[in-house]
Amino acid sequence: MHWHSKLVQPEQLAPRGFKSLATPVHRGSTVLFECQADVRDSWDQFDGHYTYGVYGTPTALELGARIASLEGALHSFVVPGGQAAIALIYLALCSAGSHVLVPHSAYGPNREMAAGLLKRLDIDVQPYEPLVGAGIDRLLRPNTAFVWTESPGSVTMEVQDVPAICRAAHAAGVPVALDNTYAAGVLFDAFAHGVDISMQALTKYVGGHSDLLLGTVSVRQQSHKDVIGDTFRQLGMAASPDDCSLALRGMQTLGVRLAHVETSALAVARWLSDQPVIACVFHPAMPSCPGHETWQRDFKGSAGVFSILFKETVAPAQVEAFVDGLQLFRIGFSWAGTTSLALAYSDLDRPNGERYRGRLVRLTIGLEATADLVADLGQALARAPAP
Repeated sequence: MHWHSKLVQPEQLAPRGFKSLATPVHRGSTVLFECQADVRDSWDQFDGHYTYGVYGTPTALELGARIASLEGALHSFVVPGGQAAIALIYLALCSAGSHVLVPHSAYGPNREMAAGLLKRLDIDVQPYEPLVGAGIDRLLRPNTAFVWTESPGSVTMEVQDVPAICRAAHAAGVPVALDNTYAAGVLFDAFAHGVDISMQALTKYVGGHSDLLLGTVSVRQQSHKDVIGDTFRQLGMAASPDDCSLALRGMQTLGVRLAHVETSALAVARWLSDQPVIACVFHPAMPSCPGHETWQRDFKGSAGVFSILFKETVAPAQVEAFVDGLQLFRIGFSWAGTTSLALAYSDLDRPNGERYRGRLVRLTIGLEATADLVADLGQALARAPAP
């Protein structure tokens, strides 16, 4: 054989039988079959017959299986990011003329998709008050494809009564989807509380180090697995096996990271609630947060992201000066990494957005020492005058 041919022949020459604690990173697009009779094309590769890398290499399937086990799901689809997970749910469950209910407090890009792509596809996405609870039944229509929930909500942190929404929606034959990213799929048991489809951005707590983009869509029944799987196949939502490997590594420390940020974030939030320039702290574990009682009933714990509202005597420019004056907290989107973040929202898109008028700041607590974070907030708050 010519040496050119030897270079490209995929024969394994290393001895077999290697075992380690790390999941191997399988990269590949082409999947080899033993013979022509074995050739098939299916997205569902859990029957032991791989067909094509776009549907997931063993690394991606291992990650999906572990997420499904953690969430108590029938199956979890791994996709390239949280927004991809959101899009997959919409495009799988909706068709032209469908109606969907989405809380005002949902993740911003979710609502942007509703006003952009989904509107062009003639899918009507109607915002609703996140604390509506069982009253969601008054908003359901004959063409409602599903109800979207997100608890706590993005930035303003409203904790929804997801079980009440599920009961009302299911009575009308309408499924419920949940963005469960805040809870990392573990602090809130979506399926035990009636949710049909649960997604999360693994970019956040599962990845945990601000260095990957991934998402999952988890289902509890076969009918949703089938319809989402078919859409997943057609959209070609391939996830990088290298990112999947990082997420698998992140899962190993998820428990200790969540425990630390819960304790640290609560300490920081309670300290902030005593500061004279702060009007309110929106942390689900504190009574000042909308839906706090629901959080006490349904959640196993809290995470490290929350928001603070400055008093009306503090101008938006002073709030920006506070954020700019932070030294340990960095300014940036996303959250749940090891580094603490701060971000001011000068023009929050809410029905009562005027209430905030540039005075709302979202904080994400990382793995720094709590005392250092408090000290950093203290020196930055000194830039904001007392009321």
